[in-house]
Amino acid sequence: MVERQVRVRFAPSPTGDLHVGNIRTALFDWAYARHTGGTFIFRIEDTDTTRVTDEYIAAAIDTLRWLGLQWDEGPEVGGAYGPYRQSQRLNIYSDWAQKFLDQKDAYYCFCTAEELEARREAQRAANVAPGYDGQCRNLSEDHIAAFRAEGRKPVIRMRMPDGQTTFVDQIRGEVSFDHKFVPDFVLVRGDGSPLYTLAVAVDDVMMKVTHVLRGEDLLSSTPRQIRVYQAMGLKDEDFPTFAHLPFVMGQDNAKLSKRNGEVSIAWYREMGFLPEAICNYLALLGWSPGEDRENVTMKELTELFTVERVHSSPAKFDMKKLEAINGDKIRALNLEDFLTWSLPFLKNAKVISGSEEEIALVKAALPIIQERITKLGEIPAMLKFLFVKDFAVDPESVAKVSDVASKAVLTRSLEELIPLSEWTHSSIESALRSSLIEEMGLKPRVAFGSVRIAVTGSTISPPLFESMELLGKSACLERISSALAL
Repeated sequence: MVERQVRVRFAPSPTGDLHVGNIRTALFDWAYARHTGGTFIFRIEDTDTTRVTDEYIAAAIDTLRWLGLQWDEGPEVGGAYGPYRQSQRLNIYSDWAQKFLDQKDAYYCFCTAEELEARREAQRAANVAPGYDGQCRNLSEDHIAAFRAEGRKPVIRMRMPDGQTTFVDQIRGEVSFDHKFVPDFVLVRGDGSPLYTLAVAVDDVMMKVTHVLRGEDLLSSTPRQIRVYQAMGLKDEDFPTFAHLPFVMGQDNAKLSKRNGEVSIAWYREMGFLPEAICNYLALLGWSPGEDRENVTMKELTELFTVERVHSSPAKFDMKKLEAINGDKIRALNLEDFLTWSLPFLKNAKVISGSEEEIALVKAALPIIQERITKLGEIPAMLKFLFVKDFAVDPESVAKVSDVASKAVLTRSLEELIPLSEWTHSSIESALRSSLIEEMGLKPRVAFGSVRIAVTGSTISPPLFESMELLGKSACLERISSALAL
């Protein structure tokens, strides 16, 4: 068989911000296309106009771009098989539905929702798997005319033949579905709008998709899609190859969802996760680069990714592991890139306005916190003490600098710091260690804790002596003096 040029698609239905499961699918599709030299298609499934909005579509486009998952065909890029929004392809689905009717592969079904539910109840009572019973499969023209005269709006159903559907999944091996558990299914609603199974199959065929990498939750819809392919005239060897990705589970071992902690990629972005860290971690959810590696660059992902390395067993989402990977990626940034990533967080938090002087101070401060943070969102709290206009000790920390022992430490610190002619972190450390630890006999945590609070306003800050050097002598002395007055 001639090897086909790989064409994969990521086809979300954006009814909100894209989530972990969406992006893991997009990432695997993108990586597979890049690894094979194939084409990555981005398609928007927006036929549900009540839930899919232009705002969500724009957000999905922005999210993929931010993550670096650039598509070869799709919105804002174009391509030979567009349009790439299903709402702009309704006439295509309508034409195919009519063709299926003409071929007798599909038929009009006039059953009401109430009638269907009553029959399903009867099936359940008889211990029969509930599903459409074929009531309208062989309606005469007179029956059809009578139903239309009643004002009934029919759906269009696809006939499922007797037998079974068997296909080879790249991850799960051979999979079979007995058609007695796959009843005739709806292609088009009574209002004329297409359902997912019609639109997705038609689009995959017309966009020449060769491989469908998607979540395991869609495995059961595969025989329906294959039935549509058959009705469209495709031969078995021309069907797309399926690969159903394993579920992502929450810490409670239930499928990851909003209920057990899943949040949107937009949330991770706001918290200060780097796009490469998100992609690196999501790649490990169901796939392995081998050799127990966990740190993978985007370039390495495209070089190493194969569907054969995707596991069939569920993966568990671990926020701590994601944070650890993000911390590693932050530490790997050069100073200019770290500065570029940091400034928006500082500006959004109103820590800085963005003046040249402020940016220069941020740049000087970043190296002393780069080893200490796991998320960019932690930077404003770390550095705000350098920029605050009306400095005050955190109310929760006031008690830790206002007792007798703390005041003794601060008084002795002032005596040592005032005469310092050289204001560097090493000279500051030498002066304070000599007086507070060697002379007063204090432990470092006790000796420097009060000074840290007095100077930065909090018990949590960058390294103390480097912070004092950056803040400057006059500001440090003023803050310590103010703390003594508390």
